Amino acid sequence: MGGGIQNGQTKRVSNASIFAGCAVFVTCMVGAAYASVPLYRLFCQVTGYNGTTQRVEQYSTTVLDRSMQITFDANISSGLNWDFRAAKPVQPKIGETVQVEFTATNRSPVATTGTAVFNVTPMEAGAYFNKVQCFCFTEQTLQPGQSVSMPVIFYIDPEIVKAEETKNLRTLTLSYSFYPSEPSKPVAAVKKNGQEADGKL
Repeated sequence: MGGGIQNGQTKRVSNASIFAGCAVFVTCMVGAAYASVPLYRLFCQVTGYNGTTQRVEQYSTTVLDRSMQITFDANISSGLNWDFRAAKPVQPKIGETVQVEFTATNRSPVATTGTAVFNVTPMEAGAYFNKVQCFCFTEQTLQPGQSVSMPVIFYIDPEIVKAEETKNLRTLTLSYSFYPSEPSKPVAAVKKNGQEADGKL
């Protein structure tokens, strides 16, 4: 009889262990799902994978006696009522720092916020397209009817001429697509709302 009680307790402990293991697994999978997007974005930014450009803080110190045609593309998702126009093509020397201007106009009757995603084609060139300044680094909020000029400052890394897959490239295209997003709340506002909620409890 004592053996039956012991077996029942062992079975309950085993079931509890299995349940705890499943709960930990599910929690880890949910956490991985949330982390996958920023981690993938970081991986792309570091490696230039999938045509992702590089973000840099300084200008190039080397300028080659060779030019490259840079064209631009501008797109808007169906959920954002903006007019978004690309910059005109440029043909800088490799390593030369260049500034171009995109423009955006909010055609809706309310303020709207957009976030831009971007890539370079051919994709192999993404690792050599260095942005010093770009509107894509932050959200953009436009008031009804507002038009803004959006600068991009960049240069092509001279190392592009050394890599086997990119040394013969003569033209690159930088593409942007704007998608609607909710404007981020300032940290102070979030903290204040949290304090108000605590006070109501």
